[in-house]
Amino acid sequence: MTEPNWDLYRSFLAVLREGSLSGAARSLGLTQPTVGRHIEALEQALGLSLFIRSQAGFLATDAAHALQPYAETLASTSAALLRAASGMGHEDTQINGVVRVTASEVVSVEVLPPILARLRDRHPGITIELAVSNRIENLLRRDADIAVRMQRPEQDVLVARRIGDIELGFHARRDYLERHGTPHTWEQLARHTLIGIDKENAFTRKLQPLLGDLSASAYAIRSDSDLVHLASIRAGLGIGICQVRLAQRNPELVRIAPDLLNIALDTWLAMHENLRSNPACAAVYTALAAGLDDYISGS
Repeated sequence: MTEPNWDLYRSFLAVLREGSLSGAARSLGLTQPTVGRHIEALEQALGLSLFIRSQAGFLATDAAHALQPYAETLASTSAALLRAASGMGHEDTQINGVVRVTASEVVSVEVLPPILARLRDRHPGITIELAVSNRIENLLRRDADIAVRMQRPEQDVLVARRIGDIELGFHARRDYLERHGTPHTWEQLARHTLIGIDKENAFTRKLQPLLGDLSASAYAIRSDSDLVHLASIRAGLGIGICQVRLAQRNPELVRIAPDLLNIALDTWLAMHENLRSNPACAAVYTALAAGLDDYISGS
């Protein structure tokens, strides 16, 4: 078998994601015939049928789905190589390079921007790619260079630093409580407009034993987005769970019954140990550690 070059796999991934040659061509900045030739060349090289051509588009075969994670690993490795190379070969003293950071949506939107602003003031040659995700990115596969995680990393090849506990609690806007009263027990809380999850996940299953008798049916406002929860609390829709430090920024938000619910998210900063010698990654790691320390301590 002749080893296919990376361009063929890149086109393969684009067709998988877009579902058509035209969509893949637009995403890659190539012509549709070029992408079509790439798919045909890859199928011929592998001896496999990867897509079923139909009026609805290109439908992936079982073989394509089986190969997808390997192609995604190639894509991640290629992107990581380019990020690492971006910081090399500069003769001046300025730190340059591209660093990919991943964090949850609330941390990415509410916590990291001022930290990154200070970082950019000090190191304008560093470019940040911020991957907003509530799932755990695979640092070993180099989907990201640095991760802010709400659990301790277990892999030995990762450099990890414990930042501390991010505290969560029930909050509501002051005028909502003036209209509806402040609950002090689980029974009183259940009679309020509650903001919570839509679909159960691993984190919410872990959280459920701490929520008394509250079930998914108790929530009048349901969403799987933590940003929607936060915006709903700020808008006075009802009572929900959010980070205590974020709520303290808004004098109109009031914490409710801390004796009922006090959750601590164990927060860690992690990166692959091979990146310790990369100046850009080291600078971003240091800046994030300091900024997150300040956030958690309330500085």
